[in-house]
Amino acid sequence: MTASLPSPWPTVIDWIVTIVVAVGAVLAIKQWVVNPYRIPSASMEPTLHCAEPMPGCLSGFSDRVLANRFIYRFRDPERGEIVVFETPPAAFERCGAGGTFVKRIVGLPGDHLVQRNGVLRINGTRLNEPYLANPRNLGRDFNKGLQEDQYFMMGDNRTSSCDSRDWGPVRREALIGPVFAVYWPPQRIGFR
Repeated sequence: MTASLPSPWPTVIDWIVTIVVAVGAVLAIKQWVVNPYRIPSASMEPTLHCAEPMPGCLSGFSDRVLANRFIYRFRDPERGEIVVFETPPAAFERCGAGGTFVKRIVGLPGDHLVQRNGVLRINGTRLNEPYLANPRNLGRDFNKGLQEDQYFMMGDNRTSSCDSRDWGPVRREALIGPVFAVYWPPQRIGFR
């Protein structure tokens, strides 16, 4: 198509097309395949590190993670997965922050969750949580039943996490995808 154009236009057009296609491919991958996120708070310590100058942050560098944006089109979310999701509007009202959060799924649709004296039970069975920052200090007691299409999200550092205990369950359509890797800092690179 550009053969009839005078020099240097074929080369210029080739470069423009190449750049537009490359930018389009990157944007498409971010939108539908995988997207990076930064861990801003201590709510997921010690599993995922933050670097803010706040109590509970264990590192000088915030973990940067990758979330799989398409897997939930093929399977249901699973208990124990660390997930990136859009918060309900109540998150901003209750926590002073909203938008995109990273937490762990502890409750699935139809579950009944009860926490008493630091023990979390789901449908009457104690939940084994080896990932917790402080298993003896899990925060306040609660009793919550989930409807279909609702997920209960909690941080691993329960005393520093503003989560479903504060703003309620998350609907399926708000789940962006599970975290599958840490890509920064170099000493933390790996799959989760």
